[in-house]
Amino acid sequence: MGTATTPRELNGATTHVAMNTDIDVDSVATPLTRLANGNGNGVNGVHEDHEARTPAGVQRWTGARHFLTLMLFLGMANAYVMRTNMSVAIVAMVNQTALPKAEEAVDEECGAVGSANASAVFNDPEEDGEFMWDTQTQSFILSSFFYGYVLTQIPFGIMAKKYGAKYFLGVGMLVNSVFGLLVPVSARWGTLPLSIVRFVQGLGEGPIVPCTHAMLAKWIPPSERSRLGAFVYAGAQFGTVISLPLSGLLSRYGFAGGWPSIFYVFGAVGTAWSIAFLIWVHEDPDVHPRIRDAERKFITGSLGGEKNEQTPPIPWMSVLKSMPFWAILVAHMGQNYGYETLLTELPTYMKQVLHFSIKHNGTLSALPYLAMWIFSIVVSVVADWMTWHKGVSLTRTRKLLNSIGMFGPALSLVAASYTGCSALLTVALLSMGVGLMGGTMSGYRINHLDISPRFAGILMSLTNCIANVFALLAPLIAGFIVEGKPTQAAWRVVFFISAAVYAATACFYLVFASGDVQEWDDPDKDAYQAVEVGVNGQEARRRSRRDSQLEQAETQLQSP
Repeated sequence: MGTATTPRELNGATTHVAMNTDIDVDSVATPLTRLANGNGNGVNGVHEDHEARTPAGVQRWTGARHFLTLMLFLGMANAYVMRTNMSVAIVAMVNQTALPKAEEAVDEECGAVGSANASAVFNDPEEDGEFMWDTQTQSFILSSFFYGYVLTQIPFGIMAKKYGAKYFLGVGMLVNSVFGLLVPVSARWGTLPLSIVRFVQGLGEGPIVPCTHAMLAKWIPPSERSRLGAFVYAGAQFGTVISLPLSGLLSRYGFAGGWPSIFYVFGAVGTAWSIAFLIWVHEDPDVHPRIRDAERKFITGSLGGEKNEQTPPIPWMSVLKSMPFWAILVAHMGQNYGYETLLTELPTYMKQVLHFSIKHNGTLSALPYLAMWIFSIVVSVVADWMTWHKGVSLTRTRKLLNSIGMFGPALSLVAASYTGCSALLTVALLSMGVGLMGGTMSGYRINHLDISPRFAGILMSLTNCIANVFALLAPLIAGFIVEGKPTQAAWRVVFFISAAVYAATACFYLVFASGDVQEWDDPDKDAYQAVEVGVNGQEARRRSRRDSQLEQAETQLQSP
C-alpha cells in the first residue's frame, strides 16, 4: 500500500486497492477518510467540535432517535418499578407485631409515641400484614428477583449483538410485567412460589440493560451520548420515584386488599409499554420506515466505523487485560452494592428505626431517588458541554463525574448513620447522597460506549451481570446484621460497609478509567488491516500466476 499523506491520496489509494482486490470501497473508505481528515474518535479519543453541532435539517428534539430515547427511558422506568415495588409492598405484607424481638429493640431507642415521629405509630394495626416473615425471609424474597436477573445478562448481551436487541428487550419486559400480575396469588401460596415468580420476573428483566446499551450504540451519535444516554438510564430513578410513593399509597388505600393492587397496576402498565415498544420501536436507523433521510445520514455518518455490521469476534483476552474495562467493572460493582442496599432496605429502615408509617414511608423513601433523577439529567448536559464545547477530555469528564457520584454517597451514608432519631436530618442526608449518585450516569454507566462502541452491549451485560451478583450480597448482609436487633448501631454497620465499598471502588476507577476507544475495538484499525490483507492477497496471487507461467514455460522448453 502506498504512503498516502493527504485525504485525496489516501482515498485514491483506497479506491485503487478496492478495485483490484475485490474489497468493498464503502467498508474501508469511510473510516480511512475519517482518520485522514482527523475527525474520527480513533484510539486517542480525539473529538472535533463541529461534530457536536446538529446538521441543518436534522431534528434537535423531535427525531426518531429522540423517540427511541423516550421509549427506552420509559422502559428503564418500568423495569425499576418492577424491581422496587416489592421493597415497599413487603412492609405492608408482613405482620410486624409477629416480630416481638425486633419491636422491643426498636422501642428502646426511638419510641414512636412522644418522639419527633409521633405522627407515625410503629404498631398501627391497620398496617399489619398477613404474612409472618422474619427479616432473613424477607431478604431472601427480595433477593430472588436478582438471582434471575443476573442469569440472563451475558447471554442476552451476546444475542443482542448477533440477532438484534429489540425483541429480546420487548418480550423480556412483557414476561416481567405479566408475572408481576401473579405476585399476589403466589404470595398466598407460600414463600417458595412467590420467590419463583420473582425469579422469573428477574429473568425477564435481564435483557433491559445490555439490550438498551446495544440500541444506544446503534442510534445515538457520540456528540449526544452523554446527554441522551444518561437520560435513558435516569429512567431507573424516575421509576423508583414513581414506584415508592405510589406503592405506599396503594398499599394503604388500593383495591383488592391494598398491597395486591401495587402489582396489578404496575403489571398492567408494564404490559402496555411492552406491546407499544414492540410495535413502534425499530432496531436501527437503517430499518426505520419513517425516519428522515437527513437524520439517518447524521446518525450513521457520525457513528462511522463504530456501527459495523461485520463485527469481528470479541477479543476476550484483550478485554480482560484492559484496565479501563476493569475500572468500569469495579465501579459498577461498588455502585450496585450501595444502590441495592438503599433500594431494598431503605423502606425497612424507615419503618424499624425512624417509625414512619407505610403511607409516608414510600414518599420519603422516594425523595433520594428524585434528587438522583434531577441531578443525573443536569450532569449529563454538563458532561456534553465540558467535552464538546470546552475541550475537556472524555477521560477527565468521566472520572470527575463518577467521583462525585460515588464519594458523595459514601460520605452521606457515614453522616446519616450518626443522626440519631432525627428523621428529617437522616432523610436530608440520604437524599443528598443518593442524589449525587446521578454523577455515575455520566461516569462509568456509559463508559462502555466510549472504550468499545462495537462491543458496548456485550461489555455492559458482562459488567452488569457481575455487579448484580455482587449486589446480591447487599440485602443478605443487611438482613444478617439487623436480624433480631434492628438498632441504630446495627444499621450503622450496614451503612459503613456500603460507604467503604463506594470509596474503594471509586478510587480504582479514578486511577484506571479512560474515555478513549481501545485498540482492540478500533474500527479504523480493522479497515487498514482489511486493505493490507487485500494488498498482500493480490501480491500473492500475482506471484502465484507468475510462478505458474514460469513453470509452464520451463516444461515446454524441456519437452522434446
